[in-house]
Amino acid sequence: MLKSGGHSVSKVCEVLKIARSSYYRKKSREKIDLAQNKAITQRDEKNEELLRMIIEIKMHHPAWGYRRIRAFIKLKHLIPVSYNRVYRVMKANGLLLDVKRYKAKRRIQYSKPKPDRPNQWWGTDMTKFYVNSVGWFYIVVIIDWYSKKILGHKLSIRSKADDWIEALNMAVQNNCPLGAREYNLNLMSDNGSQPTSIKYQTAIDLLKINHVTTSYSNPKGNADTERFMRTFKEEVVYPNQFDTFEEAKEAVNNFIRFYNQDYPHSALGYLSPIEFEQQLTYKNAA
Repeated sequence: MLKSGGHSVSKVCEVLKIARSSYYRKKSREKIDLAQNKAITQRDEKNEELLRMIIEIKMHHPAWGYRRIRAFIKLKHLIPVSYNRVYRVMKANGLLLDVKRYKAKRRIQYSKPKPDRPNQWWGTDMTKFYVNSVGWFYIVVIIDWYSKKILGHKLSIRSKADDWIEALNMAVQNNCPLGAREYNLNLMSDNGSQPTSIKYQTAIDLLKINHVTTSYSNPKGNADTERFMRTFKEEVVYPNQFDTFEEAKEAVNNFIRFYNQDYPHSALGYLSPIEFEQQLTYKNAA
């Protein structure tokens, strides 16, 4: 017979005039409550750990939403976590992004090239940002629209066609071992003065690259490249204030290295451009 405080359960229940079933039901409820409280405590501790990780990521990437943060935690930190859990933790702590809602507008839809392999369609563009001791600082980039990888870039305190040519030459040298003409390569740019200059066009002709400019009626023609520029500003320009050329140059080079190696890109299934390339190479070799 079970004992309770040195007395049998039956005797205690008889004295207290309660049914034994009620006693056992209460003991069972206490065990369940204890287990639930323990589970809640463990879950809270895990959420606190997850929150610390999310805050650390947000400190370096304030423009990231819960989907990209979850992908980074899962793929880079190798911690299995669901979208819903990351969303709940970020919402509870005010870390979600404010999403602007725009009313849908009817407009003419224009198609743009969609590559099905690397080195088929590249895009190029330029943006500028301010450095306190220098003034305006310019960056030109070349991006592969298929892998989203930054293939070449040039930083300068000026805005000349030579800088655009140097970025293009870097991309060709590093990614076209057989020469650009062997890849039937296309390059998309806007209609700015540098990419439409005679000097730039001459350099492209020598490389045997097909140069295409966006039409004035198709503002989304170079959207893939412009989307990277937006990411660049969110990650590098807006969170920082640069005092010297060297400081800005280091930040830009570090980000491009991070972007190619580790940035979880939504269009690539949250793989980085280099991881996507490696996966593609593995599939082609299989």
